[in-house]
Amino acid sequence: MKIVPVVKLADLPAGSCRSVEADGFWVAVCNVGGTIYAVDNTCPHAGGPLGEGHLHGELIECPWHGWRYNVRTGERPENPDIKVDCFQAHVENDVIHVHLPNGTQT
Repeated sequence: MKIVPVVKLADLPAGSCRSVEADGFWVAVCNVGGTIYAVDNTCPHAGGPLGEGHLHGELIECPWHGWRYNVRTGERPENPDIKVDCFQAHVENDVIHVHLPNGTQT
């Protein structure tokens, strides 16, 4: 596992999400009421950048076609068989770190 610093906590206010690069891999980082979540930034539907979408509670909405995913589980509420990968995240010294599995591809 590789732990990568990605963004300052101050740059991700509660209720927001953003696309960040983590050691060559794009991740959507989300702040849900002070809890940080990280998911694969690529929407399985058409490759849209999830971190550039909107966060509604625990649901991130792809800006391209509106597909939604739960940032806690990765599941699409409309069809739980469709998922995005979730990654552990933590805050250390006011910086958000994402835990990437070994062998993560760009």
